[in-house]
Amino acid sequence: MRHRGCAKNLSRRVEDYLEAILNVTLEKGYARTKDVACELDLSPSSVVEMFRKLDGMGLVEYRRYEGVVLSPAGREIAEAVKFRHDTLKEFLMAIHVPEKIANADACYMEHELHPKTIHQIRLLVETLQSDPAISERIGRNTPRRER
Repeated sequence: MRHRGCAKNLSRRVEDYLEAILNVTLEKGYARTKDVACELDLSPSSVVEMFRKLDGMGLVEYRRYEGVVLSPAGREIAEAVKFRHDTLKEFLMAIHVPEKIANADACYMEHELHPKTIHQIRLLVETLQSDPAISERIGRNTPRRER
């Protein structure tokens, strides 16, 4: 059973789309089909199909030839997924995982961890960020070939 910290029974794929729509919207101010397709490395036709499904679920408002706008419920879920992703990525980078790997691993982990676990990791990240000496000590203990 997955514990998400937001709406239950949403697939990982739906969460990924909502997060991608949010990311594109934050970057550009809007989310068009081609931008979300690029963000997810998918074909525009696949994205349109999911936009229609998300519209039917009430998570976005899909406008043909214009793109999508997150509904309040969709935005809430997208922000929760993005928070989990950002927290996990920051944690992994704080322990000197290279950014590309940290981002990919965060994508997997964000869907499976319990909200309490994410909360505790966020507290740890804040502690590491407030005392860079801890992170430096971790970095010194990372074998050279892994840095």
